[in-house]
Amino acid sequence: MAQFFDKLSDDHVAMISRQSVFFVATAAGEGRINLSPKGYDSFCVLAPDRVAYLDLAGSGNETNAHLLADGRITIMMCNFQQPALILRIYGKGVPVLPADPGWDELAGHFTLLPGTRQIFDIRVESVQTSCGYGVPLMTVESERNTLVKYHAGADREQWAEKFTGQRESIDGLPVRPTDRYIGGDAEAPPAE
Repeated sequence: MAQFFDKLSDDHVAMISRQSVFFVATAAGEGRINLSPKGYDSFCVLAPDRVAYLDLAGSGNETNAHLLADGRITIMMCNFQQPALILRIYGKGVPVLPADPGWDELAGHFTLLPGTRQIFDIRVESVQTSCGYGVPLMTVESERNTLVKYHAGADREQWAEKFTGQRESIDGLPVRPTDRYIGGDAEAPPAE
């Protein structure tokens, strides 16, 4: 049975700290709903009513576009171990880029990885838990380091050209492209 909370409890934070993957859903008023899986050590609980996650450049920038257009975001975590549990965080988010006020404060909560594009700062509006009895038991074999290895080995100028050139979402919504190369000089995880 679903339960709702105004903010994250200590038990919620403990569950979040054990997760290796989380899912992010956003949408604008029209167009596609975006749903993305996220990995690495990229999620942080800043306060019971505030969370953030580190975003690496990838194939698109849909979350940025949707948050600029609408602000709504849902984060979902599933406990693939015992006890079964699904946790959803509903909130309003903003993309924070390296040149923005607040970047240094937010970035201090993370190890910046090669390819870091932005940090999404999210105000928690409500939290929902549900049973998760239909979610399978699974274990994590290892991180997939392909994305950070790609960014770490990228040519700085080509990388900047590619990712500063992403100015709209797949539905044509405007995005704020990254304004700083974070590549081979950032800390890369060990090779797979």
